[in-house]
Amino acid sequence: MILFYVRHGEPTYHPDELTPVGLRQAEAVGRRLARYGLNKIFSSTANRALQTAQPAAELTHREIVKLDWANEGHAWTEMAVEDDRNPGHKHWCFSIPSIRRKLSSPEVLSLGDRWYEAPGFPPNRFKDAVERVNRELDAWIESLGYKHDRENKYYVPVSPNDDRVAIFAHQGFGNLFFSSLFDIPYPLWATRFDQNYTGLSAIWFEESAGVVIPKMIQFSGDGHLYASDLPTEFNKKRDLCF
Repeated sequence: MILFYVRHGEPTYHPDELTPVGLRQAEAVGRRLARYGLNKIFSSTANRALQTAQPAAELTHREIVKLDWANEGHAWTEMAVEDDRNPGHKHWCFSIPSIRRKLSSPEVLSLGDRWYEAPGFPPNRFKDAVERVNRELDAWIESLGYKHDRENKYYVPVSPNDDRVAIFAHQGFGNLFFSSLFDIPYPLWATRFDQNYTGLSAIWFEESAGVVIPKMIQFSGDGHLYASDLPTEFNKKRDLCF
């Protein structure tokens, strides 16, 4: 199986919809995915993700299956904390400099999967988020044919296949998703990886010796933007064009 994770296109957030550029980005990534086809398409229930998935669904003649647990609103409620730079306002924990430093500290990293037990974090629901996404992701991946053995940090192929599966979701939720999928503690993932609008990640579930250890064979690729003559700047940052 190849699992594609696609972040939504450029949004307005309020209201929850894609900008004109975001709609063009969605069309571009839809054409890219349709080139070799998709067997299944899933999406967060957020409108910006559904709009991003629509072109791929139309081109591949597949139904979009909605996953409410992938909606970023849930992750925001759990992972956003008060910003010490602006009291009374919340931001993603990984975007606040003081929290980023703490997430990278030996004290936090030494706790591994129980990193959220480290003292000194602002009031939060980090544990709730990790346990929720672990539970929901494991059930979803098993429905696709692969059972997650968290103790040994691999997957058992209960119904191995060559399906091409896409999920359209978000950045903040994506940090929880990838951390859970790859058995990489959240602090390491969230402080070191980021995704562009319609960034396309490809994960290969290759079986070897009876188990599967997923491989990221592409992360947040933007080749579809380049091919469609769309801006390749990183998340609207014009000084980060490549």
